[in-house]
Amino acid sequence: MSGLALARGRAPGGEANLRWIDWIWHVRGAVTLEPGMSAAEALDRLEPLFRERGTRYERGGDALSFRKKDQPAQDRMAVFDSGTLRVEGGALRYDLASRMLLACFLAPLLFLAFAQATVVVGAWHQPAAEAPAAKPKALPMNPIDKALGAPEPEAPGKNGAEGIGRGKKPSHTPGYVFAGMFAVLYLVGRVLEARMVRALFVRKLAA
Repeated sequence: MSGLALARGRAPGGEANLRWIDWIWHVRGAVTLEPGMSAAEALDRLEPLFRERGTRYERGGDALSFRKKDQPAQDRMAVFDSGTLRVEGGALRYDLASRMLLACFLAPLLFLAFAQATVVVGAWHQPAAEAPAAKPKALPMNPIDKALGAPEPEAPGKNGAEGIGRGKKPSHTPGYVFAGMFAVLYLVGRVLEARMVRALFVRKLAA
């Protein structure tokens, strides 16, 4: 299997099967080259981006493939783990993959599942909690206390005492809150990273 196929993270024959969902963690785009700029010159200008710790890259013809592992935060392309850059038709076309984007996409689904599980568990416990309890009987009073005029003892559970010992109803709100937070994080990151990497390539090609 070629290095370019490995950079995509799948076998060449599996590209068509994943194309309709891999937009979730892939960023694709194109940058028009300056008139007269060759593929070799374009890749020469972009190559310094991949001379970072934890990055391995391979050039072949009009294409460059890379793969990152344990990339430092200072790496301007740290969010992407692998990808392919190819010069064709007078433009640089790129396909970059990010496990971070995939994790941010899946996180809301995970928290929604937790929230739904909380709802199911709460509904399962609710009938037992709402079952009518037997009315508590008043405690018998000592004849001596009664003769002295002492007040009668209160029945158990009076003045809110019946709530003591009952478990707190589980809440699904935190699950929905975290799901919303990660959904926003994914949407912002998906748009922002796509714009930032394109701007980075434009600057390097224009240098």
